[in-house]
Amino acid sequence: MKMCPQCRQENPEDANYCHQCGTALGSPAPVAEAVAGDSVPRITAVQTDEALWRQFIGPNADHYLARFKKFSMNGQPRFALSWNWPAFLFISFLWFLYRKMYLHALVYAVGPMISTYVTGDITVGIVWSVMAGGTANYLYYWHCKEQIAEIKKTTRLNDAAQAAALKEAGGVQPYVIWVGVVLYLIFFATLAKMIEGGPPDKMPTKPGKPTAVGSA
Repeated sequence: MKMCPQCRQENPEDANYCHQCGTALGSPAPVAEAVAGDSVPRITAVQTDEALWRQFIGPNADHYLARFKKFSMNGQPRFALSWNWPAFLFISFLWFLYRKMYLHALVYAVGPMISTYVTGDITVGIVWSVMAGGTANYLYYWHCKEQIAEIKKTTRLNDAAQAAALKEAGGVQPYVIWVGVVLYLIFFATLAKMIEGGPPDKMPTKPGKPTAVGSA
């Protein structure tokens, strides 16, 4: 087993990156060097961009990095179609919340409710789910890109501060999965109760106008 020098997580021997924090494995540990006027030693070796992205994404980093390749050409960002099944099948705003994309989570929490209220059609939520499935990877790519750029700018060469910032801003929130499970259980329980109750009784019809009886 390979021990991660950053988070001390044990990884398989053939692993190139830590499965926990995304730090590159097999390379010599960066050397701390005291900088004049700085009480905290700084790290002279800067992590590669790929290592930063892996550390920021956390779980399923390989999957998302493969998808993100579609959104860049010759070093320039570009839009490309890409499908995200969890964002489509899972409650959309919860997927964004799971990936710490709070503004997008708010939009996908409020948007379907407002759309349903305005149109009076409960199936409009399906449209929002399709939108989430088709754009989630692209939105997540930009979220990662902007957050990592800001972290690199603010932490500079201090790997310890950089790792802490990546952990705080990136990764996932596992509790969201259980929130989704509870919501699905409530939904299916409500659906089962509706089916068990049978179709609603028919509304009584207005009696027809009696016909006049002909005189004898």
